[in-house]
Amino acid sequence: EDEWLEGDSYPFAIDLDLPRREMGVAVAQYGVFRVLDSNTVELNGIVGSSAPREFAALLRTFPGVTTLKITDCAGTDDDEANFALARMIRSRGMTTYVPSYGSARSGGVELFLAGARRRADVGAQFAVHSWRDDDGYEAGDFALSDPVHQDYIRFYRDMGMSDANARAFYQLTNSVGFDDVLWLTKADLARFEASAASLACSSSCVRVTMVRSASSRALTCVRRRLARASSRS
Repeated sequence: EDEWLEGDSYPFAIDLDLPRREMGVAVAQYGVFRVLDSNTVELNGIVGSSAPREFAALLRTFPGVTTLKITDCAGTDDDEANFALARMIRSRGMTTYVPSYGSARSGGVELFLAGARRRADVGAQFAVHSWRDDDGYEAGDFALSDPVHQDYIRFYRDMGMSDANARAFYQLTNSVGFDDVLWLTKADLARFEASAASLACSSSCVRVTMVRSASSRALTCVRRRLARASSRS
């Protein structure tokens, strides 16, 4: 059964109806993906196991798509599918974009990182937290040497991070439990880039302190760990 994380201390004002008002008429829809025009596809929803297949079908019909606009992604209920989707995005050299009213959370952050070029408007929000497997264990329940961690570290390296930054970012995502949330800005994410120049940020983009929020009412995040047997510490 999937489990969901909610947090109430959202550090910035947000109009939860704004993404719905901003969404234009879609040319076509493939699961959580909406084709806005010949160049842009929008992601609005939770990435499930069928997402890579749906995205591949979309690209066959609209091969000119170059930008993934992440309006509202609460994460994924299948990390393996999410990583496969992210690698598709990266292999095509696509741009990922989060608008000022947008929110990429949990696995949605990894899709943002998948962009060969990444753009985020001032006000775009990002959130991370630990994964939890089907048995209820989280990242912190496994020894640092456990192979279960390597798929995540390898993924961040594949998305352009140095090995040191990949490990540091993975540690950051697991610095809060599954039932908690750590809000980040794009400037926070830029700290882990091999080259901060690869992230486009407007001149008014300001770094803010990362905010932890206790679980309660607010935006939903979801994450399920890759299905892999491993020994707990």
